[in-house]
Amino acid sequence: MLICPICRGDLHKVDNGVACPANHRFDRARQGYLNLLPVQHKNSRDPGDNQAMVEARRRFLDGGHYAPLAERLAQLAAERSPARWLDIGCGEGYYTAQLAHALPDAEGYALDISREAVKRACKRAPQLEWLVASMARVPLADASCNLLASVFSPLDWTEARRLLAPGGGLLRMGPTREHLWELRGLLYDEIRDYDDEKHLSLIPEGMSLAHSETLSYELQLNDAQARADLLAMTPHGWRASAERRAKVIDAPLRVRVAIRYDWIQRDQ
Repeated sequence: MLICPICRGDLHKVDNGVACPANHRFDRARQGYLNLLPVQHKNSRDPGDNQAMVEARRRFLDGGHYAPLAERLAQLAAERSPARWLDIGCGEGYYTAQLAHALPDAEGYALDISREAVKRACKRAPQLEWLVASMARVPLADASCNLLASVFSPLDWTEARRLLAPGGGLLRMGPTREHLWELRGLLYDEIRDYDDEKHLSLIPEGMSLAHSETLSYELQLNDAQARADLLAMTPHGWRASAERRAKVIDAPLRVRVAIRYDWIQRDQ
């Protein structure tokens, strides 16, 4: 199932880690995850979200603000009954843990390029195989997954198609143009619009959209820490001016949550 990120050979267990026939070895961290991100595949010393960003997301999500989103994601995954699944870009593991709970009999994997994120994520569901790895070079075998989950995460569509078994699918969860509309209005002079279906033009040959739905609700944030964490876990936290970010943190906020779910299936 696992393959070497350097030579693509099969990985097998050795001592406290894994190795391939070419003797590329990778140790398992004391927290339980495998680091399958070779230094030559990094674009910085510590790629991905840093500790402050990971902690902000953990606090906000553990506060239950996005609980309806995670519940629907888990329901949609359970309806597909995959034998093996992978969460691509798992972050600090909030949504991954919901998937693991909904799929107790399935073989589960999760990866992120951020070591800080995976270090915390693996505590949420120790039964999964947690990986620090690149989404552009996923260290799993061809056609090995029945379900891929991509939650608020960039996606390499070629890799997604490679990983999916025939009949399997990608469960993509991402924002619509209405998502956090009021927050964006406070941060910018002009709210930049975008096409909710733009990603559909990226679907590669051999995959097709089989189901789509949107979940939306109003979220009241009376706690300043929750507002600060929301800013920190979105691109708006560094795009907007410090003055406007401070105004958001200083006053209660009612904001719209609007998320689209797509099931994009690999053809038989």
